[in-house]
Amino acid sequence: MEFQEDLVPKYWYNIIPDLPKPLPPPRDPPDSEFSRIELLKRIMPKEVLRQQFTVERFVSIPEKVREAYINIGRPTPLLRARRLEEMLRTPARIYFKFEGATPTGSHKINTAIPQAYFSMEEGVNHLVTETGAGQWGTAVALASRMYGLESSIFMVRVSYEQKPQRRTIMQLYGAKVYSSPTSLTEYGKKLTSQNPDHPGSLGIAMSEAIEYAMTNGYKYLVGSVLDVVVLHQSVIGLETINQLRNLDEEPDVLIGCVGGGSNFGGFVFPFIGAQKGTKYIAVGSFEVPKFSRGTYNYDFPDSAGLLPLIKMITLGKDYVPPPIYSGGLRYHGAAPSLSMLIKEGIVKWREYNEREIFEAAQTFLQAQGIVPAPESSHAIKAVIDEAREARVKNEKKVIVFNLSGHGLLDLPNYESMMKRMS
Repeated sequence: MEFQEDLVPKYWYNIIPDLPKPLPPPRDPPDSEFSRIELLKRIMPKEVLRQQFTVERFVSIPEKVREAYINIGRPTPLLRARRLEEMLRTPARIYFKFEGATPTGSHKINTAIPQAYFSMEEGVNHLVTETGAGQWGTAVALASRMYGLESSIFMVRVSYEQKPQRRTIMQLYGAKVYSSPTSLTEYGKKLTSQNPDHPGSLGIAMSEAIEYAMTNGYKYLVGSVLDVVVLHQSVIGLETINQLRNLDEEPDVLIGCVGGGSNFGGFVFPFIGAQKGTKYIAVGSFEVPKFSRGTYNYDFPDSAGLLPLIKMITLGKDYVPPPIYSGGLRYHGAAPSLSMLIKEGIVKWREYNEREIFEAAQTFLQAQGIVPAPESSHAIKAVIDEAREARVKNEKKVIVFNLSGHGLLDLPNYESMMKRMS
C-alpha cells in the first residue's frame, strides 16, 4: 500500500513554460465597463488565482491535499484492456487510467479538493460553481463537505432533468442544487423571460454561478478550461507515467475526450512535457463541433461575459449546444493551452457522433465489464480506431487513454440511446 502511495506525485505539472510559444494572456474587452481580471480577485480563492497565472513548471502539492488524494483512492488504477485487445484482434497493447474509481466517479475531484482546501485556508465558508453533466458539481459538493464548507451548484437544466441521480448525490453531500437558468440571478431571469423552457448551457450556468458568488460574497470554483484546473488535473498523467515505468512500458498513443479540456490536459500534458508518446489525440462530440467548426479567437469562457477573454478554440459564448447524451462535452470552447497545441499540430483531434460512441461504449463494457461515461466513450472510439489500424499495419504500439469517469449514473442516457439505435 505504501508503495502505491509513492506513485502519487508531490507536485503538479504546468505545461505553460513548455508550450511552443507564449500563451496569449487573458484580457479585458476593449469597451469594458469594469475589469474582469480584477473581478477574478473578488471571486476566486487567492492561492487558486496565483496558480492560475504561475509560470512555474512544477507546483508543490500541499501535503494535506496529497493526503486527501490518497484518502479518496489515489493513485487510481492503470489497467490493461486485455479482453478488448482480444476482441479487436489487435497486436497493440491497450491501457486505461480509470478515474471512475474515485468516490465521485470522475476526474473532477482532483481539482475540487485543492480549490476547496485553499478556500478553507483563506477562511471562506461558502463555495459556488456550475456543472454540466454533474461530475464537477458532485466533486465540489464532496470537497466542500470535506473541509466543512457550504456549497451551491448551478446545474445545466437539461442535465438537471436527465440526471436526477447526480442531483441527489450532490444534495446528499449537503449542496444546494439549482436548475440553470434560474430566477436567482439577473442573467437567469433575463434568459427565462425570453424562453421559459431554455435548456441551459455550461456557459450560462457559469455566468449564473459567478453572479451569485459576487452578489453574496462567496467564492467561485472553476471546473475546467482555465490553466489552474489543468494544472491540478496533471496528477492523472504524472501517476500514469510512474505506473507505466513500473510496467516497463513506453506509450505511443495517448487519448482523452474533451469538454473544456481539463481531463485531456491533465492526462496528456505531463507526457508531452516528458517527451513521451508520439501521437496525442483529443476527442470531441460531432454534435458540438468545436474542433471542426470553431475558430481560434479571444472569447468569453462564460455566456454573460463576466470572466476575462481568453484565446481558445470556440464556437462562441452565445452558442447553445443541443441537449445531447453527453452533457460534459457541451461546452463551447477548449482550454487555451490545448487550443494552442491543436493549432500548432502537436495534438490531433477527432469528433464522433452518438451512434459511434454508443457502439464503442458497448464494445468496451462487454469486453472489460466497466460502464464508461458517454464522455469517455468518445476516447474509447478513438482507441478502437487506433487498435484496428495497428491490426492492419501489424504494429505493436502501446495505446493509453483516460477513462475519465464511469457511466453508472448515465444509464438513463444509455437507455434513450438504445431506443434511438433500434
